Amino acid sequence: MIEPLLLSSSHISTYAGTQQLTNASSFFFQRDERLFVVTSRHVLFDEANNHRPDSVSVVVHNNPANMASSICYSLPLYCNGQPLWRQGGDSAGDVDVAVLEVDRTQLPPDVLLIPFTPAHLTQHFDQIEVGTPLLVVGFPLGFHDTLHHMPVVRQAVIASSFGLRFQGLGFFLTDARTHRGSSGGAVVTHRPELGELPWLLLGVHSARLDLACRDLAQDEALGLNSAWYADILMTLTEN
Repeated sequence: MIEPLLLSSSHISTYAGTQQLTNASSFFFQRDERLFVVTSRHVLFDEANNHRPDSVSVVVHNNPANMASSICYSLPLYCNGQPLWRQGGDSAGDVDVAVLEVDRTQLPPDVLLIPFTPAHLTQHFDQIEVGTPLLVVGFPLGFHDTLHHMPVVRQAVIASSFGLRFQGLGFFLTDARTHRGSSGGAVVTHRPELGELPWLLLGVHSARLDLACRDLAQDEALGLNSAWYADILMTLTEN
């Protein structure tokens, strides 16, 4: 049996034409009958680093009887020069989360994936405490089970007051060892009562945090990360 959490996520690659640019993490979110790929917005567009891909591919399993069987599903990022992804913003600026809608008719009939839904989003922020154990699901440095096309998970805990916007921005902090390629990964905590996919989706991993004043010779990296609150998905997936 395959843990449902591992079937919620997918390796995502960005392309400019046929040239592969970067690797990152993503996961699936379903609202009503509509399916979305969720990742960090900077995976799809990062002006500061002149990162401007025109398409992405995600890996999906296409044969439930053979977990080594998969295909790459390509998604364009633009139509007539206009972005096809949705991204959010608030009073502090851009939110580093983006969604791309998936045309289900283009997926294999036996595709095997288990998406998060609105039922996996918390409605009670006061019930999530600092120090709550978490998992970050993804593909750090692109590393994963390349035979079965499965992500790996890293242990984490909530490192700031959940529900408060850290320094006025729309994310909370996690304490976890993360790497490039983890951007866009689901940040979850276990909730057995949720049934088939027993994980509460709290955030979307964005980036490691560091201090410009850190003495590289004397001070270790903070080991803290930003995770944008997952409730933004309800705004980004409105019909």
